[in-house]
Amino acid sequence: MREWSLARQLLVLQAVIVAVIVAGGSILAYLDAASSTKDTAEREVIAVAKSVADAPTLLSALSTPRPTEVLQPFAERVRLDTGVDFITIMDPNGIRFTHPNPSQIGGHFLGNTSDALAGKVLTETFAGTLGPSVRAVVPVLSSDRVVAMVAVGITVQAIAEDLQARLFGLIVVAAAALAVGTVGTYLVSARLRRQTRGMGPQRLSRMIDYHESILHAVHEGLLLLDKTGTVTLCNDAARDLLGVPEDVEGRKLDDLGLPSSLVDGLLSDGPVRDEIHVTDRRVLVVNKSEIRAHGAVVTLRDHTDLQALTGELDSVKGFAESLRSQAHEAANRLHTVVSLIELERTDEAVRFVTDELEIAQRLTDRVVDAVNEPVLAALLLGKTAEASERGVELVITPDTQIDESMLPGRDLVTILGNLIDNAMDAAVDGEGAPKVFVTVQKSSAELLMRVADTGRGLDEEASRAAFSRGWSTKDDNRGLGLALVGQTVRRYGGSIELSQDVGAVFTVRIPVEMPVEQGAG
Repeated sequence: MREWSLARQLLVLQAVIVAVIVAGGSILAYLDAASSTKDTAEREVIAVAKSVADAPTLLSALSTPRPTEVLQPFAERVRLDTGVDFITIMDPNGIRFTHPNPSQIGGHFLGNTSDALAGKVLTETFAGTLGPSVRAVVPVLSSDRVVAMVAVGITVQAIAEDLQARLFGLIVVAAAALAVGTVGTYLVSARLRRQTRGMGPQRLSRMIDYHESILHAVHEGLLLLDKTGTVTLCNDAARDLLGVPEDVEGRKLDDLGLPSSLVDGLLSDGPVRDEIHVTDRRVLVVNKSEIRAHGAVVTLRDHTDLQALTGELDSVKGFAESLRSQAHEAANRLHTVVSLIELERTDEAVRFVTDELEIAQRLTDRVVDAVNEPVLAALLLGKTAEASERGVELVITPDTQIDESMLPGRDLVTILGNLIDNAMDAAVDGEGAPKVFVTVQKSSAELLMRVADTGRGLDEEASRAAFSRGWSTKDDNRGLGLALVGQTVRRYGGSIELSQDVGAVFTVRIPVEMPVEQGAG
């Protein structure tokens, strides 16, 4: 048997509910109408009975030898005017003076009269000569003495006929309510059918389970944003990549403490294709597609490890470039030596070789004596050769001294290598002699790295944007080096300061007590 769709099940369920509610309401309305009709009848017969009992005609007729001759026409006239079914006037013994059926006059009243004889008003439903009726019996008093009684009644049949007249209107209202409820239920069901595509609850439940499993199983981060920039869905991978709390759903994107460049990119109009953004812990590749009239779907991929490998590759390429530069310089010197020998100027060749060896050895000894960290020493020697080829003087300050680094080689190259590269670019673009000054020190409290250049420096706006993704002095919007420097420094709980001297001065301080494991990221 084919499973009913959720819309059909809801239609049947709502139809049953509407029918039950209408039926229950109709029954309650009927019972209320019946009770109201009976109460109205009781009030009516009491009012008529009291009016008759207070009529002067009644007392004057009772003083005559034949009360019936006066009271019967009087009672019938009142009965016809008020619409009650009977008015019976009787003496204290219950002998009738009047009755709608004249043959019953003189007979004994059928019903209770004890309360009336005690001076009280009695109401009851009793089966008399006209059948069951709702009646009231009131006393007729003269000098505080009961001299007669008046009974006024409306038959149950008359009450039922009045109730039936009301019942017709009740049925019409109930039918209209049922029709309106059914139409409304159908419209809701039709809308639900369109939104659920005619699927049944079990299939919908399976799809939700599948989707939940997929969302939490994929390694890519997934965000759903509505038109107002509120996060409506965030899977586990996205929470981990962005470093946001569990209760992120339902919060505004710009309230999550994410980098402003990332927030601006996600909230901007139009799609985003493979944009790289740097957070405090990650390098993310971001894609965004808009959903018409709903918001946007954002996917996040972790680019951190790939970026680190790219940085290592760049470092290796830098070392290779440094070796090429050194080989080029060595070849030039060798050609010079060979030429001097060919010219039989051996003394000058020896002096030239000796001077060059002393310069190279002095630089090597200076770096090796100050820096016992192999990666750092290799980095500084390589950057020195590269700077020499570019016409930049790389100066390792005399106060540079470090036995070992707290940082893994990858992060050390990321921080110092990028700062030196940017400093050389700035120094080349400066007006004076291009120089770069490097200081590396380690104390018991912190690791300090300072890189200064003789370039033009940075203005206030450039200083604020220097560590943002995409910033570059070359205006190519591809700058990532300083953003990675800032990310790495923050990951180790350090700080980076930018100040101005002749040119820009970058100072990095990383505490000895680091909040994360070395090499994390």
